[in-house]
Amino acid sequence: MTGDKQTLARLHAALNSADPELIATTIDEVVAPGARIRTPLPGGVTGGEALKTVFAALYRAYPDLHVAVEDMIAEGDRIVCRNTVTGTHRGEYMGLAPTGRSVTYDEIFVFRFAGGRIVETWGVVDVLAQLRQLGAVPGPPGPDRGVARNTTEH
Repeated sequence: MTGDKQTLARLHAALNSADPELIATTIDEVVAPGARIRTPLPGGVTGGEALKTVFAALYRAYPDLHVAVEDMIAEGDRIVCRNTVTGTHRGEYMGLAPTGRSVTYDEIFVFRFAGGRIVETWGVVDVLAQLRQLGAVPGPPGPDRGVARNTTEH
């Protein structure tokens, strides 16, 4: 595993620890101070502080949050991760009172590295699947998690 992949694996391990101090410390160590986070985020914070804010909110909503890395592909100074995220809605999330429902959703992130640290990210998170599973948006909350899948057999 390359150094950048190890760094990203370390970040995911910290995120899955549910330990706010470990998460914050690891973000400070692996994310460059001026990192450009290109996923739309509320709050007006940037860099590592944006990631800390996002994960603090996610852990308030989903105390058992878990990010499973399904694929990690490295090319040059970039790593792409396809993840499956699970959790149980036990706290306020996007204005929704806790439902006690379990959610499973997909996300894909691209990380750009320089000097062994994350300096830029792009991400797509299936928020629609989350909202459907929480009952906030009509639609099928079933096992497809709102993702179109090819079901044709060859």
